[in-house]
Parts: sequence; C-alpha cells; structure tokens
Amino acid sequence: MTWQLSALLLLGGSTVLLFLGIPVAFTFIAVNIVGAILYLGGSVGLEQIVRNSVIAVSNFALTPIPLFVLMGEVLFHTGLALKVIEGIERLIKQVPGRLAVVAVVAGTVFSAISGSTIATTAMLGSLMLPVMLSRGYNPVMATGPIMAIGAVDMLIPPSALTVLLGSLSGISISKLLIGGVVPGFILSAAFVGYIVTRVLLNPQLAPATELEPRTGWQKYRLLVLYVIPLISIFVVVVGAMSGGFATPTESAALGAIATIGLAVLYRSLSFNALMQSLKGTVGISAMILFIILGATTFSQILSFSGATSGIVSTIFSHDLSPAAIIAGMLLLLIFLGVFVDQVSMMLITLPVFMPIVERLNVDLIWFGVLYLICMQLGLLLPPHGLLLMTMKGVAPPEVTMMHIFKAVTPYIIMSLLLLGAILLFPAIATWLPAAVM
Repeated sequence: MTWQLSALLLLGGSTVLLFLGIPVAFTFIAVNIVGAILYLGGSVGLEQIVRNSVIAVSNFALTPIPLFVLMGEVLFHTGLALKVIEGIERLIKQVPGRLAVVAVVAGTVFSAISGSTIATTAMLGSLMLPVMLSRGYNPVMATGPIMAIGAVDMLIPPSALTVLLGSLSGISISKLLIGGVVPGFILSAAFVGYIVTRVLLNPQLAPATELEPRTGWQKYRLLVLYVIPLISIFVVVVGAMSGGFATPTESAALGAIATIGLAVLYRSLSFNALMQSLKGTVGISAMILFIILGATTFSQILSFSGATSGIVSTIFSHDLSPAAIIAGMLLLLIFLGVFVDQVSMMLITLPVFMPIVERLNVDLIWFGVLYLICMQLGLLLPPHGLLLMTMKGVAPPEVTMMHIFKAVTPYIIMSLLLLGAILLFPAIATWLPAAVM
C-alpha cells in the first residue's frame, strides 16, 4: 500500500469518524485496531496497542493534568470564585463597560489558578451575564468578553491542554507553560482596551450604573483576603517551575495543595464540595488519559505505514521557506478548529507536524505557543466553537446564537493579530522561558 493510501486511510478515516460524532477516544482506538492489523503484524500489533496503553497512562509527565483540573474544580465548587469576582469588582472604578472589564480581569485571575477553560466560561456566564443584561448591556457586549477570556485560560498556566500538548509533541512542558504567560496577558490587556474604546464610542452598549461607595478597608477587604492569596498560587506554580525548584508535576501538586489549603482556611471546603471537586477531576482526567491511550499507537502506525515520512518528504520537495511551511500549518489548524475539538486537532496533526518542525530546526517553544493560540481560536470560531456552545447553554433565552457569533468576532480578530505578531516576532513567546529557565 502506498503512503498516500495509508495517509488517506489513517488521517482521512479518523477525521471522518470525528465528523460523524464518534467520541475522540473511540475514534482513535478503532483506527488503531485497523492500523495494527494492516501495518503492525496483526496480533502482534494488537499486543503493541495494549503495551502502549499501559505506557501512556503511566507517563509521569501527564500527572499535572489531574492536579491542574483539581485546582479549578475546588475553586468553583467551594464558592471562592464568587469572592474573587466581588473583590475585583470593588477594586475597579467607574470605567466604560465596567462589568465587562470586571469579567476580563476576573477571568484572567481564574486563568492563573484554574486549569479548566470551559468551567471558567460557564461560571462567568452564569454569574455575570444576567447582571450585565439586567443593567442594560447589549447582549453582544455582555457575552463577548466572557467567551474570549475563557479561551485565554488555555494560554496562562496552569493549563491541562498545554500539558497535553507538551506531552504529545515532546516540547518541554515547563517552558511551554511559561511561554504562554506573556501572550495571555497581552490578549487580556487588548480585550480591556477594546471594551473601553468600544463603549466610549457607543455608550448605549454598556450603560453606566451607580456604584455603591466603599472606602478604606471595605474597598480592599476581599482583595486582601481572597484575590491576593489565590493569585499567590499562580506565583508559587510558575515560580517553582521557572526557578528550577520543582518539576511541572511537583509545581502542580504545590498548586493543588495550596488551593485546598486556602479553601480549608476559609472554611468553605465542605465534604460535598470536596466530593464534587474530586468527581469532576476524575471525569475530566479519565477522558484525557483515555484519549492519550489511543494517541501513542496512532503516531506509531502513521510512522510504520510510511505516511509521516511521505508527507514530510513531499512538503520539503517543494522548496518552501520555513515561514511558508509554518504559516500553512497554522492555517490548517485554524481550519480544523472550525470543525473538531482541540484534543482531536492535536491527535490528527502532531504526528505529522512535529517531524516537519524538527527538520525545520525552529524554536519548539515558539511553535508550541503558536499552536496553543490556534487551539484557543478553535474554541471561539463559529459555528461549533466549544465556548460558543457553553455560552449558549448558560445564557438566557433572549441571547441568540447570532448575538454570540457577533460578540466573538472582534476577539477572534485580536487573537489573529497576536498570532501574526508572534509569527513575526518570536521573542514575544520565547523571551520569558529563556529568561527564567
């Protein structure tokens, strides 16, 4: 069988199954079984699948995933997230689009202490969207910032998807986590700037409301008691990794212990909240590990079939510049983001992309951050972006999908501009990991 037919069977077959709505894990296990029979020697290949499964789920590098997820679950189920929102709201003065700005700042804080993108969007949507709408905010202005900052969660550590990307691609997990910090904060600042400017030009989008006057300790109490201690968790996690004091796994463990410890100190960690947090963590982590189970063998089968080497050789035979090849990869990722979820995107593309990237001899952290931004865009792209569906699920009936599509458009444009800036100026993504590690 030629490598073209092998690529069509493996890559095309997996893509078709995903489009048909088959769960990601089952899709790749089914393709792996067919591939093992055709390319790995039948029963010997099936035995290899089993061995790969054991190796995949016992990989120490994946341990940060459940720990990062646990941090977010504890934060949401104990109600500490509500205190963070209230503390930030008291701090921010009367600015145009104030509640939308509060959503962005609160979402950035959650990104720094939570590994769950969907949970951030769902929580901000359920808590802040009704308040904004009741105060006369246009649905487009109210929903856009919440979805956009939920996607930024993927860039700012702790991020479970970043750990998964590093594990599947062979890129340094600790450097990749730190590499997303600057782009993430740049996007957050750009979102705030856009909101303020947009409302200045059209105040009817977000009518100003009277603020309850607070001075002295009452103004800063929640900031001091809740926001700063929780942000310190981010400092501990990133500082331990960047200073070389701890591995990503050890840093994640420190973050999880610190989050639970603060919840205990605040007397908000009830037995029910702990059980809900653990159940959520087990569910999400098991799903991710089950997917990884199929990813390892899929990469091997692609290599054995000759599809990987064939695709790489074909691309380099056209004498394209490295910049053109990288740009083509990014365009493909953005296209896939319209149709498939982020994990499927990684499983389909990384087995082919990484040999090309390594042969181009480009900075892997730079490429990893570009890849993360493309996945972040996939969360926001109509019509199937996961955060669009999440927002629709928590929004009141008067918020239509057309409102949501319009709301997310300017934030997609800003993310594309950041993608182009990092493509032209790699130091945006690479200087912090190089400086601290």
